[in-house]
Amino acid sequence: MFHDRVHLRLEAGRGGDGGLSFRREKFVPKGGPDGGDGGKGGDVVLAADPDLRDLSSFRDHQALSAGRGANGRGALKHGADGETLELRVPVGTQVLDEDGRVLADLATASARTVIARGGAGGRGNKRFATPTRQTPRFSEVGLPGEALDAELRLKLMADAALAGLPNAGKSSLLRRLSNARPKVAAYPFTTIQPVLGTVESSDGRQLTVADVPGLIEGASEGIGLGHEFLAHLERARLLLHVIDASEGDAAERFATIGAELAAYGAGLDERPQAIVLNKLDLLPEPPALELDDPRVVGTFAVSCATGEGIDELKHALFRLCPPAPPSTTADEEGLVEELLYRPRVERRPYRIYRTDRGFRVTGAAPEGEELVEALRQAGARKGHEVEVGDEVLVFE
Repeated sequence: MFHDRVHLRLEAGRGGDGGLSFRREKFVPKGGPDGGDGGKGGDVVLAADPDLRDLSSFRDHQALSAGRGANGRGALKHGADGETLELRVPVGTQVLDEDGRVLADLATASARTVIARGGAGGRGNKRFATPTRQTPRFSEVGLPGEALDAELRLKLMADAALAGLPNAGKSSLLRRLSNARPKVAAYPFTTIQPVLGTVESSDGRQLTVADVPGLIEGASEGIGLGHEFLAHLERARLLLHVIDASEGDAAERFATIGAELAAYGAGLDERPQAIVLNKLDLLPEPPALELDDPRVVGTFAVSCATGEGIDELKHALFRLCPPAPPSTTADEEGLVEELLYRPRVERRPYRIYRTDRGFRVTGAAPEGEELVEALRQAGARKGHEVEVGDEVLVFE
């Protein structure tokens, strides 16, 4: 089954805790602090993979997290950074937050972006040694990584897309034009999920054509199968408007779909369109359709049953399809520049330190369950002493 949307809980790794250690050797019984720093938590990275076609690989994984940084140890040994979680997604995948804001748009095969950054590692007690505090008996706890509830939404990357009413013959046309083999039957809504096909020219050039479920009046308002798939038309540079010419009223059918494209928005009604009058074999003579519409770049009469007019249409596609926009550039690390917004975990107004008896909380410490949860994530267990300001509490 084709999956073009999925909801995920993504969480970057927590930073490792700083080491709380003192140098203890045979001839150095009272050495100074030597606790190393904790490792940085792993990032959550999304990378566009041209070999993937949909988001079905995520249907059984609703919560994903990167690796936690390792804790610092004695002898100034720093903890290792947490393992990065790299999620491979199809080209054309958008990432949206809970409010529907676009966080990233991976529209090129090289697109790659960090969607959640790992938490910083805590500093070991060696970092807190000063001339007046030579034996610091505390170290920092690592910070939590960024976390978000995200929706991955795929918009197919196609040079041209087929649009039209149900049973207009879009799937049959795609079979004739390309290497795709979608289901074909003599009843409406045979196509229930998008299908991509590749059209090849005699000189080796290629175009990608998408077929989506047929649209009916009211599709832009959520009626029919076409509503959730209208988004797959957004990236197409040319719309092939397929009309069943055998039923007459071609101009009216063109206007019906045009109204749905305009109601949906995203500039679909302004896209260049080629009209394909299908089922020519059922008519005694070729149909006539005259439209004074600047969007229409060509009109073609074809029969998917006999193949009449298909070669002419195929050759015209390479002439009429607008050139692809320049590819998105990436920085030196390969991170895509199309990242519009990135969630940030606000810096905590407090810090948690590990001591030789438990934990110490400094700054504007939270109250109630928030403090309990923060201490639990930091590693506090029943019986640990917790210093909060001038108070000393016992964790339970």
